[in-house]
Amino acid sequence: MKKKKVTQLRLICPFKIKASPNGGKHYALNFNEAKNWHYQTYNNVKKQLTFYLADQLRGKEIQTPVEIIYRVYKPTRRKLDKMNVISIVSKFALDAVSTHGAWEDDSDEFIKTEIILPTRLDRDDPRIEVLIKTIA
Repeated sequence: MKKKKVTQLRLICPFKIKASPNGGKHYALNFNEAKNWHYQTYNNVKKQLTFYLADQLRGKEIQTPVEIIYRVYKPTRRKLDKMNVISIVSKFALDAVSTHGAWEDDSDEFIKTEIILPTRLDRDDPRIEVLIKTIA
């Protein structure tokens, strides 16, 4: 299957994800939680996010180099250290892009800039948006 070359791609990541496709506990994509996960839970959460992003990445080839823009939409007004969320989502989501073959690699050679926008409140649809844009 020939891949469609894209210069911009918005990935929508959930705020929480199940470690198993068959149900079970929801895990917040947050470093404060992830540092206490068992290594198998860590791997399962990463696999589930990779699976979750499959439809968004299928058949796409992202032109590099890129800049990446992150925005967290939190579910409540509670204080949130967005870097705890971004650190895990960045690692898992960018590895998923590589796993699905949408670019060659997620190294510094291909990712030139990462921008983190202010957090917004969205009680109905908490998520993390990852905008990947080709730069000259």
